[in-house]
Amino acid sequence: MPPSFVTIPTNGIHLRAVVEGSGPLVVLVHGFPEGWYSWRHQIGPIAAAGFTACAIDVRGYGGSDKPPAVADYSLAQITADVAGVVEHLSPDAPAVLIGHDWGAPIVWNTALSRPDRVRAVAGLSVPWTGVPAAPLLDQFKAAFTAKGRFFYQVYFQEVGVAEAELEADVRATLRKFYYALSGDAPKGTWPNDKPHGATLLERLPDPARFPAWLSQADEDHFVAEFQASGFYGPLNRYRNHHRDFEWQQGFKDRQIGQPSLYIGGDRDLALKVFPGVKPVELMAPHLPGLRGAHVLPGIGHWTQQEAPGPVTALLLEWLKGL
Repeated sequence: MPPSFVTIPTNGIHLRAVVEGSGPLVVLVHGFPEGWYSWRHQIGPIAAAGFTACAIDVRGYGGSDKPPAVADYSLAQITADVAGVVEHLSPDAPAVLIGHDWGAPIVWNTALSRPDRVRAVAGLSVPWTGVPAAPLLDQFKAAFTAKGRFFYQVYFQEVGVAEAELEADVRATLRKFYYALSGDAPKGTWPNDKPHGATLLERLPDPARFPAWLSQADEDHFVAEFQASGFYGPLNRYRNHHRDFEWQQGFKDRQIGQPSLYIGGDRDLALKVFPGVKPVELMAPHLPGLRGAHVLPGIGHWTQQEAPGPVTALLLEWLKGL
């Protein structure tokens, strides 16, 4: 059955969403470079469990509006988008938010900044370790760029450079990026020794056969979405680190007190950015309502797509216990 798309007015723009079911609202927020479809395995089961499941296209993606300025993609704006989705679909009750990759910081920060609209929050891949003490971009430059090493978020900063590379062959881009960060890729597939000045796709292989978690139909869906939307809006999320930092300082003395959950994979490179740092262990002081931190064996970055069964089961158990 084709998805049931809804257009949601929020924060001065319109977002496309897939909405199924009835009951308490659960908003699903994707990461880079994905879309509502990354939640295809969770939407139906969450709806069947007695909830309204709403998977959005974040601004800049898919069928959602694509504002023109880099600053339009700040956390302040995107968290306001999410809060507005809750206000539109559930005006009388706060919602549960679940986010993956960039969607995780988006939902963590929405729970932090708009507790009136968020009754519980779950992050996949990216844990919540509190409001940063310095802009993340500065931390990345100190750890990588200053040592002459490539780091993808630094490469993404100059408008137009990454867009040109990623849009030249969208299918090859997505295949290489998805595979290199998956749990199926052999260790070292994502090279850690590229010099500063290299490009994102340099030395990333295009697998002869893609792992089973991404079918040909799935691949075709994502390719069509990014051929239509381009990468400018999605990449702008990475260009707001300093703007985000300034905004977050307004909440630095606040904890996320709502019931929370974390799910990651033990082969997710997002958990290994800074050697020796164990981000999952750093969550507890900042999440007094944490009800579980699960790290799934053999799973890479694409948590809910690579491990749909275990992830859906953990989410449903948590949702039913709220």
